Amino acid sequence: MVQPNNSPPWMPFEEPLQATVLRTGTIALVLGTVMFVASAHRISWPVAVLLALWPAFGGHWVELWFLNWLRPRLATARPVQVLARLAVWTVGGVALALMMRVTAHALGGPEIAWRTVLLGGMAFLAIELVVHAALAGRGQRSFYNGQG
Repeated sequence: MVQPNNSPPWMPFEEPLQATVLRTGTIALVLGTVMFVASAHRISWPVAVLLALWPAFGGHWVELWFLNWLRPRLATARPVQVLARLAVWTVGGVALALMMRVTAHALGGPEIAWRTVLLGGMAFLAIELVVHAALAGRGQRSFYNGQG
């Protein structure tokens, strides 16, 4: 895609699959363990880890879709980019929570309430904002500096 002269040269985000799997797998193991303990063992640990893969691994793909497909197609104005990113994180979070609900139901796991699915969007948004704040604090490309 040819960029107009006044648009930023969005660099596609690329990461080796091994690094993605290691990072998101670790996040899923930690989050799944927290879910297992918080549920007072009402959910099995393997099911909890599997459910945690939705926001961890699935969240990575939500972010990639924004960075590599949607962002280059949007106006380059910062407010447009910010609003679109926040919307993608929120809607993506709801979709990931919905997939957690479907997966839990299919595996005979705990019932995930519809209000929890809707809260998933806000939770995913909050997590992304915190992660990007940490990236910005380390001087890396992030949502806050408009580079990541």
